[in-house]
Amino acid sequence: MDEKPAANQYAEILVSKLENILNSQKSELETVAQKLYGSLSLGKVWHLFGAGHSHMSVEEAFHRAGGLIPVNPWLESYLMPHAGPLRNGPLERLSGLAQIIFDIYKPQKGEVLTIISNSGINPTSVEMADIAKKAGVATVAITNVEHSRLTPSRHSKGKKLFEVCDHVIDTGGVKGDAAIRLPFLDVPVGPLSSILSSFIINSLVIRVCELYSKNGLAAPVYLSANVPGGDERNRKLEERFKSRIMRLQ
Repeated sequence: MDEKPAANQYAEILVSKLENILNSQKSELETVAQKLYGSLSLGKVWHLFGAGHSHMSVEEAFHRAGGLIPVNPWLESYLMPHAGPLRNGPLERLSGLAQIIFDIYKPQKGEVLTIISNSGINPTSVEMADIAKKAGVATVAITNVEHSRLTPSRHSKGKKLFEVCDHVIDTGGVKGDAAIRLPFLDVPVGPLSSILSSFIINSLVIRVCELYSKNGLAAPVYLSANVPGGDERNRKLEERFKSRIMRLQ
């Protein structure tokens, strides 16, 4: 019998990893969701940061149909892949950059900062967590703990993201991120981290909204701008938070 097509193998791995997140990370997901609800219900905002491809999961949380409105995404173009690897790669590894970014977005004490990094070994993400904790901001890592444990840190003191954050949600990915091996190819294909991280983000959003409902409140959620009345409804709700959300100003 022929082996399953590689794309089918990839789909099966993803489904297995998603189920693993819901089972193995259940307690931490609930703890983080409760912390987020407690903060957002007081009128605060949720901060998210990710460099490299991790920025996609930050964007997944922002201005999204069915997503929360009080989300402040820390999106710096020079840290994204489209800036080019000669720019974003070295900058992600640059000590001192985290403080500059932190000072731009100004999270408040009692708010939550989620830092997304598959490897969790680069200085910008690790330093960001340290800075936030000192400022009284709760830190949540979404990271691949197995990869991080097996890979040397680039931080000056050898720290890794999962070691310094208040809460850690493990994607359960594989070392090197890609999961599919093919004949005559010496490296794997089929990266997992973007889908797994975005799933975690949306799982948190759903649970936070569920907590609003359980407390007799309507969560501040975006309606699609591509349905009648969407723009008007969203703009009205955004007014409550836009002073704290840089991309809405």
